[in-house]
Amino acid sequence: MSPEPDVDAILSLLRAAAAADGVRPVSEETELRLQHGGAGGRDLVVRDGATLAGYARYDDGVAELVVHPGHRRRGHGRALLRELLDLAGDRPLSVWAHGDLPGSAELLAPHGFARARVLLQMRGDLAGIDPDPYPELPGDVQVLPFRPGRDEEAWLRVNARAFDWHPEQGRMTRTDLELREAEPWFDPAGFLLAWRGDPDAGGALLGSHWTKVHPAGDAGPDPVGEIYVLGVDPDAQGLRLGGVLTDLGLAHLRRKGLDSVLLYVEEDNEAAVRLYERRGFTRYAVDVAWHRPVPGNAQPPTTG
Repeated sequence: MSPEPDVDAILSLLRAAAAADGVRPVSEETELRLQHGGAGGRDLVVRDGATLAGYARYDDGVAELVVHPGHRRRGHGRALLRELLDLAGDRPLSVWAHGDLPGSAELLAPHGFARARVLLQMRGDLAGIDPDPYPELPGDVQVLPFRPGRDEEAWLRVNARAFDWHPEQGRMTRTDLELREAEPWFDPAGFLLAWRGDPDAGGALLGSHWTKVHPAGDAGPDPVGEIYVLGVDPDAQGLRLGGVLTDLGLAHLRRKGLDSVLLYVEEDNEAAVRLYERRGFTRYAVDVAWHRPVPGNAQPPTTG
């Protein structure tokens, strides 16, 4: 293992794995932390001679790992898993398997891990979306684009309330938000905020729809839009803002000339899955969190 990971080499490995498997091998958060640091966590690598063969990230009991397509079936995944188990010690450990590829079950199931959380990627067609809708809003509500440097705290407050049940989204910090604002894909025009009243004169933020555009090659051969974060303050439930914000965000993506859109949703959030299915979204891919609640009697993986 190397204590000083080469960021460029790791990013190259991630691109190679994505091209071979057809799925992003680690989360956006992991890539951001790899490149910018901060917020704790450990980056781990394993080499095959002088060549980078695998990468893993561990952060507070949650991990991801990936092995270069050209170096699989040589024990590198087991070596990374051993290191993750050592870091977790006698605490629970979850390992995300993006794409739910067969190799993940082969690696994790023998060591006390079981499928615990399933995240669906759903996709929809934008061809029939009205690019210029006129949704009905309550008389005192207006939808405005996000203003960098001015709207962060209001959005973070509402986002935390809307996702207080979500282990990742509900914990987003100002640093997390600003890292994303600095990314090339960030577009405040596609980050829509629903305000009651004037945001500069005591207005209240009620909800938001943050969209994202994946460039060609990132989520497919062509650019793909994303319902990145869609949330409504619990106190604003009943105003039907979720549907309005969804329509406005999809219209924004359509105006950019995109043909398709993706989103992520927890499989057990049945109401949300049904809602998206009614809007024409279909299941496209699956990410699975494999969880080991306690070490038990499972033996750590060998490095053979």
